[in-house]
Amino acid sequence: MNILVVGSGGREHAICTAFRRSSKVETLYCAPGNAGIAGIASCVNIAADDVKALADFASANNIGLTFVGGEVPLALGIVDEFERRGLRAIGPKAEGAKLEASKAFAKSFMASHGIPTAKFTVSHSADFAILELESGDFGGLDSNVVVKADGLAAGKGVIVAKGRAAATQAISSLSDIAGSAAADKIILEECLVGREVSLLVFTDGESFALMPPVRDHKRIGDGDVGPNTGGMGTVSDDALLSEAELADVVERIVKPTLHACKRESISFRGIIFFGLMMTANGPMVLEYNVRFGDPETQVILVRLETDLVDICEAMLSGQLDKIDISWTKGSSACVILASEGYPGKARTGDVINGLSEAAKTPNSVIFHAGTGRDAAGNFVTAGGRVLGVTAVGASLDAALASAYEAVSKISWPGMQYRKDIGK
Repeated sequence: MNILVVGSGGREHAICTAFRRSSKVETLYCAPGNAGIAGIASCVNIAADDVKALADFASANNIGLTFVGGEVPLALGIVDEFERRGLRAIGPKAEGAKLEASKAFAKSFMASHGIPTAKFTVSHSADFAILELESGDFGGLDSNVVVKADGLAAGKGVIVAKGRAAATQAISSLSDIAGSAAADKIILEECLVGREVSLLVFTDGESFALMPPVRDHKRIGDGDVGPNTGGMGTVSDDALLSEAELADVVERIVKPTLHACKRESISFRGIIFFGLMMTANGPMVLEYNVRFGDPETQVILVRLETDLVDICEAMLSGQLDKIDISWTKGSSACVILASEGYPGKARTGDVINGLSEAAKTPNSVIFHAGTGRDAAGNFVTAGGRVLGVTAVGASLDAALASAYEAVSKISWPGMQYRKDIGK
């Protein structure tokens, strides 16, 4: 069949790579794609948020399956539009996408259905959020508080504030950091203590299939310092969750979430991403995402052995429980290489050196996130996060060693990356 992937980042490069391994794919398109994706798919000059144009393209080009990479088109109702036209797409409808697009909606959803999460409050202005903070409901002057923008903010709408003064500053600056639309509502949460891990599942709305657990590194600097980013690296390792912990997450969070979606008439055929904190009182949900994460996708899909087309068919037909999904044993790691200035205004247009040599590193693959081509045909930087250098190994140490070996061969002026991924 002809397949369309919607998006332009490293996540979409990984998705396209997985589809390219399938013998069932005739023509693979990506809209809008990037310079790296262009090596394995036909890039289409349609923005990921241009829902009508994407549906028009799918209709005109006999697209049998569309895989939506990012949250923005899902929140805009791309799946609703495709289904109205008799087109098949992976992802939730707009109502389900609110689990990610509105943190206030997600927190209320969890509270209504008994899904464990941090204590929270929702304010409709910065002034009211500061009043809530000063009420003492979130601890004393030195208590850590999580400040969140309600809407989508490309991973930059969450601030862990160390003390009430820092939380007040975070509330006041949230609109500038996340955007005024995203910060129209402000959520305050108690700061949970524990070990952070993410668990993603495929679901057809009834059944689900677990993916390997992953851990993300959000902050820009080594030792988890500096501002939040879209993600500076990830690792996938089965040891991130013990069998008992995994069973607890499934019973207390995964199954109740799916049951709650059904009770709320939320149609969901795609991926649910559970951001978790493993606390002394058990697992608690930090956030939902309604699609693959970036760069979580990179470390997950390099371990996928089952044909991704078959998984998508099973999700769309409500037969996910009829398919066995297998993963390679071992671990995987992804190190993000970013431009100077990221996560603020990123410097772009620099020639990327060493890609060919890096690609020869055993057990590694390089996913393009923000790249373009210059007039001479060189790969150049074209965004904040530029490359996701990913590797597999029999152990996490082996995967990390291969990833960092490949990283050592790549350079451009101002390139930045974390040296402590997986630590």
